[in-house]
Amino acid sequence: MSDADDLARTREFFAARAADWERKFPDDGPRFAAAVAELGLLPGQSVLDAGCGTGRALPLLRQAVGPQGVVLGLDLTPEMIVQAVRTGRGEPAALLVGDCARLPLRTAAVDAVLGAGLLSHLRHPVADLAELARVTRAGGRLALFLPTGRAALAARHGRTLSPADLAAEPNLRRALAEAGWTLERYADDEDRFLALARRAG
Repeated sequence: MSDADDLARTREFFAARAADWERKFPDDGPRFAAAVAELGLLPGQSVLDAGCGTGRALPLLRQAVGPQGVVLGLDLTPEMIVQAVRTGRGEPAALLVGDCARLPLRTAAVDAVLGAGLLSHLRHPVADLAELARVTRAGGRLALFLPTGRAALAARHGRTLSPADLAAEPNLRRALAEAGWTLERYADDEDRFLALARRAG
């Protein structure tokens, strides 16, 4: 399948679910707040929510960087961005429709990146993680987050964990290193997955 076909299928999948997306996951708020806190954002900094979906993390990111900071939310699916606007989450952030593999941002534009649920949608993991590194300043941080553990997520989809899974610690550490990141913390608990990395350089 070509990248264009894969993008179209991803858009179609999420477009059909955008209106009801948050009703499916009503209890994720505290886990999103904890993931944002782990980024260690400071007032006045800039942050990208890559694959922001309906924007659940955007108010939390705005609170962390304060009124002088910059919050960007980017998602591949226009319908998700529409939902973010409808819920008032366009107010604390600039919202963009775009592909995380080709970010419409200048080099070293942000201090940090949040990628909630992003890992499983990276078509070319090393290249895509390198694109996130490109737009992040040296020393900046990346949080790859899921509001559930890998085992629970796999069970939900009727599969078991594989050693080849990108999110397995050795694989993710290697991919991040090749892309210009250093993995600093890895947690795969029952109720959340969080990998924190720092931009090399």
